[in-house]
Amino acid sequence: MARVSFQPTPPARFANTLAKRWGPTLGIWGVGAGTAALFLLSVTPVVKKDVLIKIPLVGNYYEDKTPASDKPF
Repeated sequence: MARVSFQPTPPARFANTLAKRWGPTLGIWGVGAGTAALFLLSVTPVVKKDVLIKIPLVGNYYEDKTPASDKPF
């Protein structure tokens, strides 16, 4: 009959293994959730002015080019 022996694992090794296993997946989900939130909130003026206009390649798309005479408020 085989004898069972306990081999302790340090907590740092467990955390390292957990980070290696789940890090890329959580990173991809985080980027996806952040992008979705950014574009869902892109209709709000605060997000347009503070975030989207300052992005180098797509900033011109979000600039308001409506003349002041055509704005109701």
